[in-house]
Amino acid sequence: MQWYGVMLLLLIIEESIMFFIVKLSISGIEFKEKSFEFAGKFSEFISIIIPGFLLTIITLGIYGPWFMTKIYKFYAKSSSHDSNSVEFKSKGSDLFVIILLTIIPFFIIITGITVFAIIAAKRAAIPVESSTPTNVIQAITMGLLFFVILIPYMYYVYKWMVNFKFKGYSIQWETSFWSSAATIALQVLLGIVTFGIYMPVASLKLYQYFAERTIARSETLVKKFGYDIEPTNDFLFIWGQSLLSIVTLGIYYPWAFCKIAERVLGKTYSEDI
Repeated sequence: MQWYGVMLLLLIIEESIMFFIVKLSISGIEFKEKSFEFAGKFSEFISIIIPGFLLTIITLGIYGPWFMTKIYKFYAKSSSHDSNSVEFKSKGSDLFVIILLTIIPFFIIITGITVFAIIAAKRAAIPVESSTPTNVIQAITMGLLFFVILIPYMYYVYKWMVNFKFKGYSIQWETSFWSSAATIALQVLLGIVTFGIYMPVASLKLYQYFAERTIARSETLVKKFGYDIEPTNDFLFIWGQSLLSIVTLGIYYPWAFCKIAERVLGKTYSEDI
């Protein structure tokens, strides 16, 4: 039980930091020369976090998607622009299905591979811990499976996340799975083969790709979003902020996050189509 207490404490600390980072980030967003407002109260946020964490533990993780949905709905309803509030429309049940069809099969397959490797090693009278070829094959298989599962998981979770109602507009991704999956796979792969060095550019290219496919529809107007990417300057800026966070042992992280968010959101635009 003491470990659950430690986990709850760490979660409260982590989410508290994120709460204030999100609050600063949202308050720093300007649209048509007016800033967004964030009216969420920390006490209300904590009243979501503590019971949500406990219910997730009690239900062995099943409540997790609904817990995450409540957090997103809280951030959305606490944000407003020119007295117009934001509403998050996705459901916890949809996220549960996404996890059920992506992450759960991954763990089932990995468990099966592990059991098979142990049985094969025992039949060959080879100690499992010294069965190097088996371990290498198992590690490679797990890595490949994780990569394959990661792509649809990222696509469907991000599609789930971008589902808002604002000023009479319905804001959603309008994307096709295969072209989006190929784009995600390419950028993630480039990030992996460069040992993470390329990851800031990969993240921004994905952001640009999906921003251009994020559509806001009302009864009379249709708008799309975009991002003015500057690969070299953006790369140097993000890595500069990241390095400052590293050398300050994470103390600078909240400022780095806000500055990166301000830069990215400041270069995000919308236009009529």
